Amino acid sequence: MREIFSALHKLSLMAAIAVIASVVSFVPAAQSANIIERGVYLTGPRYDGEMGQCGDALHAISSQFAEKESKFWNSSLEITGFADVHEVAFRAWASQSIPRRFCAASAMLSDGRAREVHYSIVEDGGFAGFGSGVEWCVVGLDRNWAYNPVCKAAKP
Repeated sequence: MREIFSALHKLSLMAAIAVIASVVSFVPAAQSANIIERGVYLTGPRYDGEMGQCGDALHAISSQFAEKESKFWNSSLEITGFADVHEVAFRAWASQSIPRRFCAASAMLSDGRAREVHYSIVEDGGFAGFGSGVEWCVVGLDRNWAYNPVCKAAKP
């Protein structure tokens, strides 16, 4: 009896392999893009490297920080001012990557403490890819650990 079950098991395994092989043989081979697709659909990104200076993003950072603190952390903490605003790097990554201007500043908070802010201005990083966007991190207040440790992921 065992021999019958063993034979049926081998037969069903071979049948399954045959079915998979026949299905795979009907899948069309991958082809490269034709001349129309290359000329119209696959043009690729066109970055100019034109984005604002480091000081242009400070208002966005302070308003986004206040919104994040009040909405998600039930805190009234706000950025009251910036000092020592400077560029750290420009297009620090590979030449084909999205252009970014990396900056740093010292932010004075409403609790009286000064904290370091690391941020980048991203070309076409705004809402739906329009305009420049800003990604930022306040050292010591990265409560959701998005750029942890110590805002390292916000640096070049």
